[in-house]
Amino acid sequence: MNEIESREKAERPSVLAVEALQKSFRAGSVSVPVLTSVGMIFREGLCYTIQGVSGSGKTTLLHLLAGLENPDSGQVLYRNQDISRFSRKRLAAWRGQAIGLVFQAYHLLPELTALENVNLPAMLFGRQDAQPGWELLKAVGMIHRSHHRPSELSGGEQQRVAIARALRNDPEILIADEPTGNLDEETGMEVIDLLLGLHKSRGKTLVLATHDPRLAQRGDRQLVLTGGKLEHADRPSAPSPSMPDSPKGSSESRLEPESKTFS
Repeated sequence: MNEIESREKAERPSVLAVEALQKSFRAGSVSVPVLTSVGMIFREGLCYTIQGVSGSGKTTLLHLLAGLENPDSGQVLYRNQDISRFSRKRLAAWRGQAIGLVFQAYHLLPELTALENVNLPAMLFGRQDAQPGWELLKAVGMIHRSHHRPSELSGGEQQRVAIARALRNDPEILIADEPTGNLDEETGMEVIDLLLGLHKSRGKTLVLATHDPRLAQRGDRQLVLTGGKLEHADRPSAPSPSMPDSPKGSSESRLEPESKTFS
């Protein structure tokens, strides 16, 4: 372990981690392995890009990180808590509050306006204040389209609204699966600039899957998923000076659950 890695290990706690993760799918009578003993620590405030060809298992890995699927074996740890031990209700609450999801398909509800789509995650938890939604639409440059429905928005505009929606409950972790896959190159770069800017300015941990090597190179940590294994593709660099040191200390020993609960 070099000096930079040692410093990062001490200053940035683990917010999400996987240990010995395995996942297979059945094709008829055959079991097809997708992930084989994947292990990785995702630390606070960093951007992790995961590159891999179509079918390499990127989406499967992101679904496991978000608790949308269960692994065959291994663990997904949120601040050293095994999410497989969460009840269904607690898992849904955790996902809704700790995780912000951005997909290739925007998944906006067609009958709702942009503002209503952004505020929907908060409404599911009984929060009715619309002001945070306004502020997020302003942050993604969509305040002038707040009362438009998805059918009245371009693909890039819909993805901006989807990013604002992912941030509505102020999650610690953003998980983005090919967020530019349905966009042209110019619009895609604008959306990525926006997403990376919000990740840095708001101190979110960002895990982003892509098949685009140019986009992958913009991560603080660049990973490659191939042959069912996740490996580092980059050489470690110093943490961004714009990110303050975390006050929470090292996470190398098992941590007690935080006071923030999901019920």
